[in-house]
Amino acid sequence: MREAQKSEVKEVRYRAWCLAALVLVCVFTDPAQVSRTNAQDRSIQPEVATTDWKKNLTIGPNGPIPAIVVDQFGYLTKSKKVAVIRDPQFGYDSSAKFAPGKSYALIELPTGKVVKSAPPILWSGGMTDLASGDKAWWFDFSDVEAPGRYAVADLEKGIRSADFSIGEHVYKDVMKHALRVFFYQRAGFEKKPEFAGRAWADKASHLGAGQDPESRPWQERGSLALFGKSSTKDLRGGWYDAGDFNKYTSWAARYIIVLLRAYEEHPNAFSDDYGIPESGNGIPDILDEVKWGLDWLVRMQNADGSLLCVQSLDSASPPSDAKKGSYYGPPTTSATLMGAAAFAYASKFFASRPEPDLKRYGEGLKDRATSAWAWAIANPDVLYYNNDESKQPGSRGLASGQQEMSATDRTRAQFEAATYLFEMTGDAQFKMLADANYGTLLPPWGASMWEVDALESLLYYARLPGATPGVAKSIREHFLTRLSRAAEVFQGSLQQADPYRAPMKEYTWGSNKGKAMQARLYQLAALYGIDPKLSEIASAAALEYAHYIHGVNPLGLVYLTNMAPAGASYSATTMFHSWFAYGTRWQQVTDELPGPPPGFLVGGPNPQFSVDECCRAPPGSPAYRCFGARTFSLCQQSLVPPFAQPPEKSYLQFNDPWPANSWAISEPSLYYQSYYVRLLAAFTR
Repeated sequence: MREAQKSEVKEVRYRAWCLAALVLVCVFTDPAQVSRTNAQDRSIQPEVATTDWKKNLTIGPNGPIPAIVVDQFGYLTKSKKVAVIRDPQFGYDSSAKFAPGKSYALIELPTGKVVKSAPPILWSGGMTDLASGDKAWWFDFSDVEAPGRYAVADLEKGIRSADFSIGEHVYKDVMKHALRVFFYQRAGFEKKPEFAGRAWADKASHLGAGQDPESRPWQERGSLALFGKSSTKDLRGGWYDAGDFNKYTSWAARYIIVLLRAYEEHPNAFSDDYGIPESGNGIPDILDEVKWGLDWLVRMQNADGSLLCVQSLDSASPPSDAKKGSYYGPPTTSATLMGAAAFAYASKFFASRPEPDLKRYGEGLKDRATSAWAWAIANPDVLYYNNDESKQPGSRGLASGQQEMSATDRTRAQFEAATYLFEMTGDAQFKMLADANYGTLLPPWGASMWEVDALESLLYYARLPGATPGVAKSIREHFLTRLSRAAEVFQGSLQQADPYRAPMKEYTWGSNKGKAMQARLYQLAALYGIDPKLSEIASAAALEYAHYIHGVNPLGLVYLTNMAPAGASYSATTMFHSWFAYGTRWQQVTDELPGPPPGFLVGGPNPQFSVDECCRAPPGSPAYRCFGARTFSLCQQSLVPPFAQPPEKSYLQFNDPWPANSWAISEPSLYYQSYYVRLLAAFTR
């Protein structure tokens, strides 16, 4: 997962802006005050209602260039519902300029009956938004609550949006596919057709000689004669982390915690019928999936309590074709702290289950958490920088993303582990550590999306019954007042902050994860705030970020792969992934090819994208490594987009490998996926 290697310099620039941008106050035009045509009994021409939504649209490098964008899955009955009409001014789509008609309509499908009509409302006085390069209008149909299938139509221009639904269960199937991504990412597990779908069936991967069940230390790779049998470890299972097949302890622990947080907050969002092999066993499928990840963490733990930091796997398409060996890195403090946190937090879910085997499993996790903690406290500075010769000579080639934490992040991991251990045991030693360290974790500039994990654990500690009252009060006062105020003025700030209603200051690698992180700030205000009205407003603000991912963005693209089965008309057709790679039958969704499975959240727009340096280096120079016809042709692509675009249009649906480096744009990651699942859980019924 390469996005973890980005510079932390962006954080410093961003923190000061984060809260301020969200508290911009301006006049918001109430749609209820806009004159409307009472058009409930009117119908538009049938061809507008029944024609393909793409008709009359210009086709660009990312597909059809939409004029009206909506959440293609739909809107909850009581939620804010706003379609965005767009007129591109800058970027690759600027030739597809659009002047909206005077009247817009919400039409019922397939009848074409006009349910509501009103003029579109100009965003920010006709200003061009710098992040998207667009002028925009809003068509608000929040007052329509009748369940059904709809589209938004321009009555004068004869065009319409993609279809969508209104109802209480519009995200149920979306959640199903989003969580099933973890099933597709399972290592060492057969993807049978009845569960994976015939198009994505595959034998269990990485179970051959020298692979996961016989993983070897990275420093002892090479001839079998160089290492003893005692150094091999059975490290089967776990999840491929991203588009490559490597597995990272700290990151897997984070995914487990995030998924369990989603389940703890919204258990009714998850059911036992997601079509994975464990479905129907009486246990919510999210817990079955979490256990798959926990089982691998258990194997990564040594007898002394420490946890190995990383495991490197061979890549192939399909994964079962991978034949090279698997290797692991040494135990580290950061990996062990995150293992302790995941084990302790997960123990309460499994130890409280009625099934005897899961109850025993949960009790075992408690023992693992305490032994991991003891090792980490006794060994506070054991570091390992995998795949980084400058910091760790000899580590080049061990996995991809560099997983070692900064000193600040290790302190945060220690606080988080102590919080869950205190909840698990009630032992005062963990409370004392949390009380002693919480002040160093309070961001001096207030809450920002970059500290969302630390903020989560701080607020979680503050709500524990045994937490020190003064510390809990300090944590709540430091964050919740500001978060609640930001949520309160959110709707008004949109008139200046973002025509697509999901403001974010800076678009970086993994910007879709950034959207979910920004939304999480509002969800925390909703969860921990004491004012029910403000909590309702904060929750509504978070939902706008889900709408962005679901198509309310300048591309009008659902940033989840292959989502037609869940109702999307225009979703991501390709991504960078070793299994669903360029040149395979899974490379793209077409009429002939299945493409990748449904549900993977791709990285998103990234204005920092760049091809490899070798494409720019003079022939013969040390950096010039681009040779061969295929490599040379990739260097010659214009890649506009993502180059030369406003930030929100710095995206291209492509999956070309090195040196085109599409992974910085379209690669998925279980980081992105888990944060998105947590966001969506609040709105899944």
